[in-house]
Amino acid sequence: MDHSKKVAMSPSNTEIIFLGTGTSIGVPVIGCDCAVCTSDDPKNKRLRSSILVRSPEGTIVVDTGPDFRQQCLRENITHIDGVIYTHPHTDHIMGFDDLRRFTVGTDASLDIYARPSCMSRLKASFDYAFNGQNKYYGYLKPVSHPIDGPFSLCGWTITPLEVKHGKVETIGFHFSSESGERFAYIPDAKTISDKALDIIKDTPLLILDGLQMGPHNTHLSIPESIKIAHEVGAKCTWLTHFSCRVDYRELEPDLPHDINLAWDGLTLSLPTV
Repeated sequence: MDHSKKVAMSPSNTEIIFLGTGTSIGVPVIGCDCAVCTSDDPKNKRLRSSILVRSPEGTIVVDTGPDFRQQCLRENITHIDGVIYTHPHTDHIMGFDDLRRFTVGTDASLDIYARPSCMSRLKASFDYAFNGQNKYYGYLKPVSHPIDGPFSLCGWTITPLEVKHGKVETIGFHFSSESGERFAYIPDAKTISDKALDIIKDTPLLILDGLQMGPHNTHLSIPESIKIAHEVGAKCTWLTHFSCRVDYRELEPDLPHDINLAWDGLTLSLPTV
């Protein structure tokens, strides 16, 4: 593979770790014997999509899918300051209970940010954590913060990005800091609103849904994602949320020089503007 086409990213104080890059059923897929699912290439092994954003001001996780415990152990994650959610599909929220390890102390708590519709789903699924009756040592003690516009967390201004993804309310996020760091994360989308496209215009780093080469009803295909990335002028784009129809070694070398396929465990040093 020709690594020379990759865009160099300037060192900064912020790291973005891809905890997972897979679609809702992960890769390999149960019962599938395709070339990707039976591949021994570690870049074709994909847990459910999530990222961790680590800076001197704190550590943020975006989405906690069913593989969250495994991801934390792999990356040795021992501290989180806040969790934000894109939408309430199972592959993005069902690792929520594993957050209890980040609120072990009796007085410990963890800030949770989500759209009201997603927060309602979390509270319905994990009522025992939100009902205020379990403030004991070792229990999960979330503090809910419904997202109704831009908010501040760990030195970032985080702006929700309206997207369409099936029938459930879904958002991506635009991160910006006073030091000039800036990036966008949109792991699940079929279309992106004009307002969101304007917000992410000329972003130094775009992380975007790219399910597969062929079209899909609720996800961007890789050609659609490439078109969006070029239309908004993203300096560097990493695709994520892949199905088993994406073979890393076969597809990655043929992508444009500014488009990349992410993989589980990939760590980026965020570029500055």
